[in-house]
Order: sequence, then structure tokens, then C-alpha cells
Amino acid sequence: MARVRYGARTEAEAAAARERSSRLPDIWSTGVVAVWETDPDVVAAILPPPLKPTARPLVRANISRVDLPGYPLGAGSVAVAAAHGDREGWYPLVMPMTHERALIGGREVFGEPKKLGEVTVEREGLVVSASLARHGIAFVEVRGAVSGPLPLPGPVEKTDFYFKFLPGVDGTGFDGDPVLVHCVRNEKVRKLEKVTGDVILRESMYDPVADLPVRRLVEITIGEKTTDQRGTVAERVSAQALLPYIHQRYDDPLQILDGPPEGSA
Repeated sequence: MARVRYGARTEAEAAAARERSSRLPDIWSTGVVAVWETDPDVVAAILPPPLKPTARPLVRANISRVDLPGYPLGAGSVAVAAAHGDREGWYPLVMPMTHERALIGGREVFGEPKKLGEVTVEREGLVVSASLARHGIAFVEVRGAVSGPLPLPGPVEKTDFYFKFLPGVDGTGFDGDPVLVHCVRNEKVRKLEKVTGDVILRESMYDPVADLPVRRLVEITIGEKTTDQRGTVAERVSAQALLPYIHQRYDDPLQILDGPPEGSA
């Protein structure tokens, strides 16, 4: 019988796939990062417990072009500074990706709030522009001019916080307790430059980052970096406490009730 591709994979096939993945070379991205201070009460309102605000109400927009073998990937995020106990990091609100493959693993394994979107990073001479867009709205745009090189930082460890959950099949609550994930990234930078410019936030009902106004621009940079990542479950969290924030993950919170009509294939 010919091989049935939907059939079970052998352990040897699974092991070979893991081995290929472990041998991947460093994947470098070119990215624009903008950091600004916003209103402290806005950051406090966004963070689901047990996350807490940090001393500074920071927002970070990361807009990158990733040099994946075979096809480029646009990847971005908008995150606010957060703390879990004594560990500080970032809580991403939206992570637009230009390819489905980049969506699936992050959402299903780590609980990342990834969505299909448009990500652009452009540079002509010293002029830089970058944006994140969905539903025809460029809800974040960073533009400016390179004003000089910056010292290269050494390797650094950064943490993102995600909530991993499955909405309940009966349309209420979750199937099992949600978990808070610490995603730790080891970052290496080979080029870094300062950008003098500004950040534009546009109104979008789907990605309301305009609620995080730029009160003081901290920095804009453009650079080349590579990262790896590993995730750990930090703790199981209260379903009741997380439910009021579930809309952050979806364009329409009612879409968690979507399903095929009864009797459809």
C-alpha cells in the first residue's frame, strides 16, 4: 500500500524531524524597535493577573523582516512592560505575522497572541520606515532617519509573558486551567543604529494600540539580531481572573463560539 500521508508517523521520522530542527543555523532579522512611555493607568488596566506593572509604563513596538531560508517573514509585536513576581519582561498584546507557519507554533505551543497581518520594514539610505497593519489599517508606523551607530550590546536574555488557554467547547470558560508561560529569548545583535523619528498610532477597532499614547519617546533603533527561545509554564492561573481579558486574543470575542453548522462536513 502506498504511504498514507495522514497516517501515523514513526518514531524514526519524528526523531529525524527534531534533528533537522536542532541543526538550524542562526536566523537573522532586520528590525525597527520603538520604545515609549505611556499612561501608567492604561498599562495597569491591560495586564491580566498575576502580571503587574513595572516602575515605568513602557510600550515596545518591534517590527522585523526575518531572513528565513526560502522566503522572508514579516514579524512584529506591540507589548507593554510587565512583571511576574521578581521577573520583569514584556506582555505582548498583538503579534502580526505574514505567514501561517509562524503563527501556528507560537499560538499553540506558547500561547502567543499571533495574527496574520502585514509587516513592512524599509530603508533607503538613512531614511527608515516600518509598520504593522491588519484589515487595511497601519495601526503602528515608525519613521525617521538613521542618526548614527550605537555600541553593540552583549548577548542578553529577555522574557515575554503569554497566557496559554483553550476556550471551552460549550462556549463558556476554558477547557482546563489557563497557564502563564515565561518565554525566554537569548538575543545576539550584530548591528545597531539610532533612529531619530516618531511613532504614529492609528485607530483600529481590531488592534486598539492607539489606547497606548506616546507620552515620551524613549528610543528608536534599527538593527540586525538573532534569537532563540524556550518556554516554561510558570504557574496555573485563575480562569475567572483571566476571562475578562480573553477579548485581547481575538478580533471578535464571539468567534470562539464559531463552529461548523450541525451535520456539515
